[in-house]
Amino acid sequence: MLIRMLAVLLGALCTAALLTAPSAAAAQPGTAQPGAGPPGANDWSCQPSARHPNPIVLTHGLGANAAMNWQRMAPILAGEGYCVFALTYGRAPKAPPPLDRLGGLRRMEESATELSSFVDKVLASTGATKVDIVGHSEGTLMPSYYVRFLNGASKVDKYVSLTPLWEGTTLAGLPALYQFGKHLGLSGVVDEVLARFCGSCPQFLQGSDYLAKLHAAGVFAPEVTYTNIVTRYDEVVIPYTSGLGYGPNVTNIVLQNGCPQNLSEHAALAVDPMTTGHVLNALDPANAEPVHCRPGVPIAGA
Repeated sequence: MLIRMLAVLLGALCTAALLTAPSAAAAQPGTAQPGAGPPGANDWSCQPSARHPNPIVLTHGLGANAAMNWQRMAPILAGEGYCVFALTYGRAPKAPPPLDRLGGLRRMEESATELSSFVDKVLASTGATKVDIVGHSEGTLMPSYYVRFLNGASKVDKYVSLTPLWEGTTLAGLPALYQFGKHLGLSGVVDEVLARFCGSCPQFLQGSDYLAKLHAAGVFAPEVTYTNIVTRYDEVVIPYTSGLGYGPNVTNIVLQNGCPQNLSEHAALAVDPMTTGHVLNALDPANAEPVHCRPGVPIAGA
């Protein structure tokens, strides 16, 4: 039963990520190529401008990939003059096609190692000294391991998170069930089974060992500037306030505080125009522009 319940987490997060693709792809007909980068990204000849000296690294959510998650945002960022790069991380090594094209399925420590190598490649290619990270869902939580434990703090300037879950999620009561199984000595069995198809899934749960290690080190590195963008209608990150953080280098944005009519939920934040406006302001605060209220609609259903 515990394994079946944890599968709910995988299904919910993957569904949210997968449903991001149709709406985004509609804006760029014929460009969605699973496993490839999104339009506007991964031009390895790109040289950063004086206005935007930091390349942007995009990190997708669980069950998505670079092309799927960033179809809308990547070309907008590129159009603003940024060098944009996106990787698909955490592919399950034994997953059959087409599941082998989906990322975020391996333990986040392993994915963070992939991110570390990718950032080094971006820095070497562009000549920049630091990158800015823009992540969605798991792509907000996984890079924190890179920043805190793999020397990423010295290479990351701004860290912008869409639907982050710094405190984990209580989706479907899974954390309590998982902790009960741990008390009975079953967690090792469950982790072994999940590792075959979703090693990261237990790490999202409130009270997980992964989150405990992150909090022990301090979620927010003092050298990095953080912006958290959350929605009250998040049906995956429960409660949505799990994505809020506190510190002198942390800014929180609740989408509905500036626009109650915006109903965007977990998946929709990757394509929501208001969210994109907040991302652009977080990346270039010296040239921030007003983000006007625009009603948003759910993709996966809130």
